Amino acid sequence: MTPNDFRRIALSLAGAEEGSHMGAADFRVGGRIFATLASQSEGYGNLMLNPEIQAGFLEDAPDLFLPIKGGWGRMGMTHIVLAKASPESMEGALRAAWSLRIQNNQKTKKRKR
Repeated sequence: MTPNDFRRIALSLAGAEEGSHMGAADFRVGGRIFATLASQSEGYGNLMLNPEIQAGFLEDAPDLFLPIKGGWGRMGMTHIVLAKASPESMEGALRAAWSLRIQNNQKTKKRKR
């Protein structure tokens, strides 16, 4: 898979929009980021997961997923190796990040009420 495949799949998710964060393409739903191409030059797409979901991906496919270095990775931010991803694994990973962002957006709305 390529950065363009990552982009196409991310934008196929309901309500997803492309933006830019610090000069890199990002993908948002409800105005909040769920994935980026900030590491595409290194061969990665980035997924905004949580530690529990990240652990499942790392256990299931350690050759495909790895934590982003440092504190971001400990919070669940995860690289997907673009060249090793299948269309199905890419869609599943992006859908997981998108779904988590929607859930978090809904929780934030409830707290603001």
